[in-house]
Amino acid sequence: MLTAPMIDSRHFRDVMGHLPTAVVAITGLEAGTGRPAGLVVGTFQSLSLDPPLVTFSVARSSSSWPKLRPSSRFSASVLAAGQHDICRALSTKHGDKFAAVDWRYSDHGTPHIRHAHAWIDCEVTHEVEGGDHVIVIAGVARLTPGAGAPLLFHRGQLHGLF
Repeated sequence: MLTAPMIDSRHFRDVMGHLPTAVVAITGLEAGTGRPAGLVVGTFQSLSLDPPLVTFSVARSSSSWPKLRPSSRFSASVLAAGQHDICRALSTKHGDKFAAVDWRYSDHGTPHIRHAHAWIDCEVTHEVEGGDHVIVIAGVARLTPGAGAPLLFHRGQLHGLF
């Protein structure tokens, strides 16, 4: 087993912040109520072409993932440049996250954020423990490209691609 040196978590976060990531809204329906639930991740990526799989990680302390996880079905809306307000709304810990978010039901039965850069409808296949996070692996049911440029997170700030 690898013995890791002591690395300060703030320093780790700062250095890893140099890697730009897409801002993706993970949305589904809350178990029991059927209300939309969601969270924002910066770790969404493709994992496999055959079969088509995606992955993202979510903090164990998340209060949002447990709300939508029981259905095993979710949509990933890749936020577009300019959708900063949606990122902030879905990142909040209190209140109705979807009150000011323009969304619609997808054919998959999950919320799609309107005007997103792309939409990927998924079914959870595995969850793997990863330190203070859970790594989610999901099969892709359908995907649709949008338009424009993606919203990116880099060095602690939201940016458009251009």
